[in-house]
Amino acid sequence: MTVRKDGAQFYAADYRVRTGDIDQEMRVRLDGVARYLQDVANDNIAITDFADTDPFWIIRRTVIDVIEPLTWPSDFEVERWCGALSTRWTDMRVSIHGTSQTNRFNPDPRPNGHIETNAFWINMTESGMPARISDTAMTTLTAMTDEHRLRWKAMNPGVAPEASEVALPDREHVLRITDFDPFRHLNNAAYFEAVEDELVDHPDLLDGPHRAVIEYLRPVTPGTPITVRRTRDGDCLLMWLLIPADDGSLVTAAAVSVAKIPPTTPLGFTAR
Repeated sequence: MTVRKDGAQFYAADYRVRTGDIDQEMRVRLDGVARYLQDVANDNIAITDFADTDPFWIIRRTVIDVIEPLTWPSDFEVERWCGALSTRWTDMRVSIHGTSQTNRFNPDPRPNGHIETNAFWINMTESGMPARISDTAMTTLTAMTDEHRLRWKAMNPGVAPEASEVALPDREHVLRITDFDPFRHLNNAAYFEAVEDELVDHPDLLDGPHRAVIEYLRPVTPGTPITVRRTRDGDCLLMWLLIPADDGSLVTAAAVSVAKIPPTTPLGFTAR
């Protein structure tokens, strides 16, 4: 388990579950969690000394361990810190603990909710190239962790199988202009909306503790058609969000897995 270094600085804040982030069972969807992570990251960097020196970051991977889902109505508190880093990228941990409430729409007491997350962030230049983290930022981040040699290692298969090799037929996922940010990047939460569309047919994966892993491999720009290829392997759903290449073939924009966390696995976060 990746734990916060004793005595290290971390960001803490309180938020509230909103109805736009929940499903028909009052569960906070994965895209809702992704939006919370973006808000927390933006709020965190806005108060740091390196908000001006290192303002541009992209996410290469998001891991969400839902130990117990957040539900509505709830408040929740977050803690965010650096779990590992190198000179150009970091693993940023966010721990989320809810405090459930009741109302006329959801009157029965429920578990409070507990989610552990990890995101692989890459520091970028304004022109979109990976950049060395500034000395100012490194001073803050290195104090949070003793793991200073972070390397990338994929957790999902990045190459999709051929359509003929999977039982489920490909389907289209329609993107909307509201899914894109001012930089013409597909919002991270929008990827998880495609995942939630698929999980409607796999509700058993959400019945207990589960892990969702998404790795972003190619940019998606407005007007790009998305083809979803997926397969179920036991307690794991694998998905590939495919986009057209220049030669007309399909290549992976994002690779996703959603799987039950086995009962033998200690509840918490195992990043790598």
